This record gives sequence, C-alpha cells and structure tokens, in this order.
Amino acid sequence: MEESAVRPTILVVDDAPENLMIMEAILAKYFSLKLFNESKEALDYAFENPPDLILLDIMMPNIDGFETCRRLKANPKLVDIPVIFITSKNEDEYEEMGFSVGASDFIHKPINAPILVARVKTHLKIKLVMDYLRNENVRLQNSKKQSSSELIKVIKILWDNPFVKF
Repeated sequence: MEESAVRPTILVVDDAPENLMIMEAILAKYFSLKLFNESKEALDYAFENPPDLILLDIMMPNIDGFETCRRLKANPKLVDIPVIFITSKNEDEYEEMGFSVGASDFIHKPINAPILVARVKTHLKIKLVMDYLRNENVRLQNSKKQSSSELIKVIKILWDNPFVKF
C-alpha cells in the first residue's frame, strides 16, 4: 500500500518558506504533507484532492487566510475538513473572525512542536469519528428506507390477499 494512503494528508499553507520548513520538520514523520506558499494554488489543489486537515496562515498575500477558509468551507467536498489557523496574530478579534469563517482551532507562532502535533492529531481523530458517524447515519437511513419499502410490499400482499381478513 502506498504511504499517502496510510497516512493522513495535511495541506500546509504559509507564505514564509521558513515556516513551511519548520512545519515539515515537525509533521513529516507522522503525516503526508502538501506544502503551498500561495493560497490560490492551495485552494486549487484542495478542490481537486481534499486533504484530511489544513494548516493555514492568516497573513497571506493576495488571498488572506480568512478568505481562503471561507472558500474552502463553501465547497461541499471540503466543508468538513478541519482548518487550523497558524498565526502570529494573538488578538481576540482574529480568533473570533477565524471561527466565524469556519476554523476549527488556532495555533500561535512561534510554533511549539508538541502542541502542533497534539492539536493536529486531536482534530484528525475528531474528523475520523465525525466521518464515521455521517457514513453510519447514511447507512442507517438507507436501511430504514429499504425496511420501510419491504414492509409496504408485505402489507400490500396481505391487503390484496382475499384470505387475510383485517
């Protein structure tokens, strides 16, 4: 089995090459990484290849992290992908804005390696459980429809049978 099929894929978006290198050094042993220094390219990639989680800088040229997150969450294929903002902005209004556009969490720079790994793993576990519950719900809904359809057929057979009296 190929490595990326076993390991969760993390999309990392930061315009500073040194930040990408730091996050790669911390995360590469646990996850398959896709690194981007530009939001538009990251969006294009995510739309075609939905990752398991996205780490996103707020302060980006052209398309900032907030707008990038809005666009990600507007796409039905990506709406349930956790987005964690990685930022040097510590003010409450940045976190409030981030959560309002769909962020799952914030990690403040400078990056603390154990905190980064722990939060990524936590959000991946939450995503795994939520994906399972969504799939199980669909399965149960389909099963319910099938059972209802079978019950209706049985009732119709019984109803139409002249030997069965109600």
